[in-house]
Amino acid sequence: MKQFSKKLIISSTIVASIIVSTQTLAAKKVLLKTPIAFSSSLPALGTPIKWVSQQLPLISGGSIKMKLYEPNKLVAPFEILDAVSTGKVNSGYTTAGYWAGKMAAASLFSSIPFGPEAPEYMAWLYYGNGLKLYQEMYDNAGYKVKVLPCAIISPETSGWFKKPITSPEDFKGLNIRFFGLGGEVLQKLGASTSLLPGGEIFSALEKGAIEATEYSQPAIDEKLGIYKVAKHNYFPGWHQQSTIFELLVNKKQWQAMSKSQQSQLSATCMASVTNSIAESEYIQFDAIIKNENERGVKMHNWDKKMLATFKQAWQEVAAEQSKKDPMFNKVYQDLSNFRKKYANWASRAFLPRSL
Repeated sequence: MKQFSKKLIISSTIVASIIVSTQTLAAKKVLLKTPIAFSSSLPALGTPIKWVSQQLPLISGGSIKMKLYEPNKLVAPFEILDAVSTGKVNSGYTTAGYWAGKMAAASLFSSIPFGPEAPEYMAWLYYGNGLKLYQEMYDNAGYKVKVLPCAIISPETSGWFKKPITSPEDFKGLNIRFFGLGGEVLQKLGASTSLLPGGEIFSALEKGAIEATEYSQPAIDEKLGIYKVAKHNYFPGWHQQSTIFELLVNKKQWQAMSKSQQSQLSATCMASVTNSIAESEYIQFDAIIKNENERGVKMHNWDKKMLATFKQAWQEVAAEQSKKDPMFNKVYQDLSNFRKKYANWASRAFLPRSL
């Protein structure tokens, strides 16, 4: 009887292996042609999708491959969503904040002033209603895409300025490149904001088209050479305590993939989220040390008064957007309710940070 059972188990295992192998072979191979919004040479900003492209063939046994196209080589960064939705390309790597002009709620799936840090953001996305609402936003707006969070980074700097900021009045008339909802906050303070691609920031600063900018984290900003033309770097990044990056897949392409391929792509992006937060945390301190000790950058921290000013302006922006846009309101209320519950944990669990 034992011998029979043993043979049965072995036979079952072999059959199961054959079925899985047959399914893998039967799945049509997928090549994801992926324009990216950030240079793959930028650490933590462009490197995550490069890592994904390297892992996918290994994880899928060659069933899925990804070919990356650097910014503007195939599709301009601000055109990626439309290109993926219409099928011009079958995937793209970017951040939802670029679509704020098309969908107000998009910024809430990118970065939020005074918003969640990475672990809290991830908890809402993966175990709260975040992912469901993320996809719902694109579906309701008529975009034919499947969205997968595919990277997240820790806080950014609050910006680079040619002159120090001593009061809220210094923002009046200031021409500054600023991202997302944070830009709307600064507009409340009288600043004139624009959203330039990373590759145009240095030239705009050097020529005086803008007087200040934010872009990303110290280790990323140094690759753009911002420290050469703006010597005042401010912290903390109240506007982006964490930032999500997305892989968009054309809906027809997604539906044509096998369940196994869909799972492999989703799991690889989820692994990339872990990898990207680890990388972004690891690389910042060397850049800060160089800025202070070798490059003549003056590091500043906003005082409580300035942070309170930013927060008050943000609350006004959030209220206005919620009133104007039903989807923004739906997402923001869900996230706010989640954060109130999360605070029961966060307020007790973590050691206070030293000032």
